[in-house]
Amino acid sequence: MYRTVALFTKDVKKMPASPSLHRSSNPLQRTIFIGVLDILSIAVSWFAALWLRFDFQFSEIETEYLNAYATALLPWCAVVILVFVVCRLYSSIWGYAGADELLRVIGAYCLLFVAGYLLVKVLGVELPRSCYIIGMAFNFLATLAIRFAYRLLRNLRAQWRHFNKTSREKNIMLIGAGEAGRMLATEFFTSSHLRDTVVCVIDDDPVKQGKRLCGVPIVGGREDIPRAVREFDVDKIIFAIPAATGSVRKAILDICSTTGCPVQMVPGIYQLAGGDISVSNLREVGVEELLGRDPICGDAEEIAGYIKGKTVMVTGAGGSIGSELCRQIARANPRQLVLFDIYENSTYDIQLELEKAYPDLPVAALIGSVRNTARVNAVMKKYTPDIVFHAAAHKHVPLMESSPNEAIKNNVFGTYKLAKAASDHGVKRFVLISTDKAVNPTNIMGASKRLCEMVVQMMNRASETEFAAVRFGNVLGSNGSVIPLFKRQIAQGGPVTVTHPDIVRYFMTIPEAVSLVLQAGHYARGGEIFVLDMGEPVKIDDMARNLIRLSGYEPDVDISIEYTGLRPGEKLFEELLMAEEGLKSTANHRIHIGKPIEMDDALFKQQLEKLEEACRCEEADIKQLVAQMVPTYTPSEGTF
Repeated sequence: MYRTVALFTKDVKKMPASPSLHRSSNPLQRTIFIGVLDILSIAVSWFAALWLRFDFQFSEIETEYLNAYATALLPWCAVVILVFVVCRLYSSIWGYAGADELLRVIGAYCLLFVAGYLLVKVLGVELPRSCYIIGMAFNFLATLAIRFAYRLLRNLRAQWRHFNKTSREKNIMLIGAGEAGRMLATEFFTSSHLRDTVVCVIDDDPVKQGKRLCGVPIVGGREDIPRAVREFDVDKIIFAIPAATGSVRKAILDICSTTGCPVQMVPGIYQLAGGDISVSNLREVGVEELLGRDPICGDAEEIAGYIKGKTVMVTGAGGSIGSELCRQIARANPRQLVLFDIYENSTYDIQLELEKAYPDLPVAALIGSVRNTARVNAVMKKYTPDIVFHAAAHKHVPLMESSPNEAIKNNVFGTYKLAKAASDHGVKRFVLISTDKAVNPTNIMGASKRLCEMVVQMMNRASETEFAAVRFGNVLGSNGSVIPLFKRQIAQGGPVTVTHPDIVRYFMTIPEAVSLVLQAGHYARGGEIFVLDMGEPVKIDDMARNLIRLSGYEPDVDISIEYTGLRPGEKLFEELLMAEEGLKSTANHRIHIGKPIEMDDALFKQQLEKLEEACRCEEADIKQLVAQMVPTYTPSEGTF
């Protein structure tokens, strides 16, 4: 579908014509055609003025006036065409003519009044005084008619389509009668490529209700959405309030989810400011819209303050968290960014992205495992990073339950080896990416991440490097998370699988989580476990049902939901803080600090040595050894 857009910001602004228009009409030919029409309109307008002056009696027109008309016609045509060129009346896209074009026509005729007076004096011709006013008025109206006729025809065609809607076309409801809604309504109304029709508009502003937006009735507020859907036979809803707060957005989308209509969203407020809102930019509703809160972000100045001019290393750089860390770190203007990951494809992708977006930033993309002591030390020695963000880890709970030794090798000893290398090579700050599953863990993945937290706290007491950990819950859209799975299942027609009807999780978007991780790195002074405020927990079953509804289906009718039972090591709810850790606030109300738990470092080292040997020998009772080291770890039944 070609993109044909008329964007209105104050009155009307122009955009380039669609590719189809460019192909179907040569610009020079179009300009010549309009110029010929202008010349004809000049001849007809001034003769009509003279004819009107003599009461439509041609025989009554004096010969000297006819001679004056004939003498001045060609020079006057030349003057008019020249003024129109100067005023750019041949450079507009008249299919979208509006206030800007009207003002330019008025400006052109202001110049023509002066030019006409001078031309009469130079040529020495004279017409009846009333003819000058009538002729100029007729000419002005003819100019407007020529230029606005195409838009009028487009509007008439749009109205005809509206009243002769075929079964293939859809009825659209717009939510929001502001600037974004007006842009979309205009595009639906004027584009010859869009077959759908906007039939009603919803807006909470009582001043707007009862009025019309581009000819479409504004039929009520959010509470009227279900009624309007039935009354106007709405097939699809477009949410066109890019500046809406998270709570407002969630409240309206919750109402939309009860209608059974698919819902699309306009881009964000920055696209609105740039005039980049059109049908082609609409997107499906994301789960982040259903969290009911405004986006969370860290302090960009604080983040840049400790990263700017530093060499920063990110492990697991190709993963969902690691790659976003790289993006946001790159914006903070480091001296060099070192990407370290064992997976070459994802690492290559983020390397290309960064090199394109930040061509002046030195980016080193390195392949290797944090479990390889020699490789990690070689990288540290060569690049001497100032800051390390450690995001490399095995994170899939069910997979790690069946391969517990790999969870310990990669997560625990990968962290231990990386931390020792960082300490040996003078890294100033080391930040571990942890998880809420480390709190009172019931699975080996969570227990391994709790051991990682204990490793960095132990290392902090024995090193000049400032070691810290940042703990947060689930991130929306990360690799292997539940939301992409739900969307795939909906696209396939179901069923959508939920482990338990009562299971709840904390959620945050990837950019939100990473932004707070980076700011926590600014607060780190060594030994802290930072806990991110994830907002209110979300019931997974509710999230699945809302996603189904907002995709235009009815849960348990069009798409079924199946409860598969809790997986090994999975809890109904996650915790972010253990009871004995305490809590301390920071300057950012979304970031808190858990008090470090006292531990016997010498004993912990001995236990680590024993655990490493057990992993190397692939012992079957690895979970029992972990339970001895992590007293809060309660393995699920049947997982030993």
